[in-house]
Amino acid sequence: MGDLLKQIHNPSVLRLMRVADLPKLAQEIREEIIQSVSKVGGHLASSLGVVELTLALHYVFDTPRDRIVWDVGHQTYAHKLITGRNENFHTLRQSGGICGFPRREESPYDTFGTGHSGTSISAALGMAQARCLRGEDYKVIAVIGDGSMTAGEAFEGLNQAGAMEKDLIVILNDNELSISPNVGALSSYLNRLMTGQFATHFREEIKSFLKKIPGIGGSALKWARYAEESLKGFFLPGLLFEELGFKYVGPLPGHKIDSLIETFRNIKQLRGPILVHVLTQKGKGYEPAEKDPVTFHGVGPFVPESGEILNHKAGCLSYTEAFGQTMLKLGREIPCLVGITAAMPQGTGLDAFAAEFPARFFDVGIAEQHGITFAAGLAAEGFIPVVAIYSTFMQRAYDQILHDVCLQNLPVVLALDRGGIVGADGSTHQGLFDFSYLRHIPNLTVMAPKDENELQHMLRTAVACGRPVSLRYPRGAGWCGFLDEEAKELPIGKAEVLRRGRDLILLAIGSTVKAALEAASRLQDRGVESTVVNARFVKPLDGELIGSLAAGCARLITVEENALQGGFGSAVLELLEERGLTEVQVRRLGIPDVFVEHGPQDVLRRKFGIDAEGIVSAAEELLKKP
Repeated sequence: MGDLLKQIHNPSVLRLMRVADLPKLAQEIREEIIQSVSKVGGHLASSLGVVELTLALHYVFDTPRDRIVWDVGHQTYAHKLITGRNENFHTLRQSGGICGFPRREESPYDTFGTGHSGTSISAALGMAQARCLRGEDYKVIAVIGDGSMTAGEAFEGLNQAGAMEKDLIVILNDNELSISPNVGALSSYLNRLMTGQFATHFREEIKSFLKKIPGIGGSALKWARYAEESLKGFFLPGLLFEELGFKYVGPLPGHKIDSLIETFRNIKQLRGPILVHVLTQKGKGYEPAEKDPVTFHGVGPFVPESGEILNHKAGCLSYTEAFGQTMLKLGREIPCLVGITAAMPQGTGLDAFAAEFPARFFDVGIAEQHGITFAAGLAAEGFIPVVAIYSTFMQRAYDQILHDVCLQNLPVVLALDRGGIVGADGSTHQGLFDFSYLRHIPNLTVMAPKDENELQHMLRTAVACGRPVSLRYPRGAGWCGFLDEEAKELPIGKAEVLRRGRDLILLAIGSTVKAALEAASRLQDRGVESTVVNARFVKPLDGELIGSLAAGCARLITVEENALQGGFGSAVLELLEERGLTEVQVRRLGIPDVFVEHGPQDVLRRKFGIDAEGIVSAAEELLKKP
């Protein structure tokens, strides 16, 4: 850790530093982020891009009294390093360590917990309103990226904020656009000029004078405002935000810390809603991340000197890769197949499909609700849309799934990547609720494969069935090690018996099937014979198979990587009740009524008893009962 960074235990120490020393501190922060993330993985490029912006905000504003709300939160590593967490930064995203996202319980400087995009402006406006209701006086700043601006909630927040005219600052961190040095210098000069106290005071004096002119004051004021807006529109690309009621400032060069500090000091004196447009470079200061910011957005461990990514299981197909390969195969066979994602073509494995079928691929941006209804429109016209979105983000489109897809029984396939325990990204990203929030919707088939090979068969089944389908699969590498040459259709609602035994039924779904098989082998060594069933479908359940097995064996364990409330185990209990098999002793294994924190996937599965060891323990307890 650098000498300057070691001294920064909170922003009040930062504010005692000379502005001339801040670039050196910024470099030390970048080095610390690169070294730490290279060991444990994390969101690298986005955090490297906002180091100067972070320092300028904490330098000018009186945090935590002044509130900073970070959108998404994957750009907050510099923020964490200067707000009392530099000594523990090496524990980032590890069990018991600091969270990779802002978290209120972790620090008073984390004013609002985030992990999903588009929430910062709405939350900051709520805080600003609370400040007014209490009669207090502090600043509220929302920091939002240009990608998050595609989220509908961001514009809903802007719309209300502009209408309410509350004292609110929105920082638009734009890392997709570039600007030449001379334009940047001119823009920076114009904004320092326009936000300075003299210019602000002069503008208000002119308005007051014009209002007092009898007869023509109102018209003259309108003309003056029009002239001001026309001049700003000539120099600055901010008319949209001005129309929404914001005073637009920018674009500013996001890595010139002295310029940022001067502008923020001027803005601090202003009132009303203000939007500051800041241009940054994703991955700034680390050449591999600058060249490939997509790969280094969310990256696993890597060699810091070269940027080489360290693959933890080389040679094994991940579920995402299996999905991507199958989409490519099906796309060649089915002309009406369409791929859709929400700002994650690489993360969902659809990049190869996009490259080969650009006319049939759509990235809707961070707009999951729109993406689902867009898919419904395509389906209504005879296409078969496959919408690949992480499980945790699909939650945002619940209403659209219900009303726009399932109510109309349209053949939209929901491909839910990262279903189950995701790991180091923590509670905001765990995909532990989709069984529960989807299985009760009429017309929707809900399925999950036991391995990457079954995933391709399920995708073929989903595309061919002509109705809404949810297909959920986990993060990480598969375990069967191969894909059949041909993807085949599976019978809807039919489970698969993998082994038979007289003492116990292990009824597993998705990623837990492997653990159930391992548990059955261990139990066999102890003289216990288990039937292992790959349920395949949460809805419809294979009622005939489960009913017949349960009628012949009074002990049954369900295993799922989902919340227990309303999940797969609950569906099995309902089935047994409907069939009058209430004497069967059932033990449900899954995630209890908690939010699962960050940590390695295997550690978390062990913690919640859904690995082989946990299943064996639950089986032995169940077998002790009379």
